[in-house]
Amino acid sequence: MKQWWRRWSYEIPLAIGDALWDVLVVQLAALLDRLTLRKVIAFIPVAIIVLAYYHRIPIPPELMLIGDFLAYIDVFSVVILLGVLSRVTTLLFVVKQAAVRVAALVGNIAAQLGRLDARHRRQRGAATRPHRKPGLSEDERARGGAWGQVAFA
Repeated sequence: MKQWWRRWSYEIPLAIGDALWDVLVVQLAALLDRLTLRKVIAFIPVAIIVLAYYHRIPIPPELMLIGDFLAYIDVFSVVILLGVLSRVTTLLFVVKQAAVRVAALVGNIAAQLGRLDARHRRQRGAATRPHRKPGLSEDERARGGAWGQVAFA
């Protein structure tokens, strides 16, 4: 009888307490750790449907549509994301094309400036036409070309 009393007054309440602790604290904490916003949003339509079938509480149709929207939020988010990404890719394409055109324009300007460069003159060792000495006039030929130099001195 003492064992029976000890078992029912001591061991069984402790086992029930340990089971309740495990379920209500440990497993609930593990569930809350795994809980994400997506799971919460996915549970909202279920709660709305349960309330809709519970006939004592009237639920307006708008609330049911919100529940459907939340049920399909993944589809809506993908559609919105694709819309945003298509705009981003379009903008990136336009920016890329503009960069290519600016680079081509800068290249053309650099090539034109190289052609208009006036700093590079002919090299000194380059072959040039020989300078002609002015020809002697008929008077100087008659007097002799060598005497013309002496006459000026």
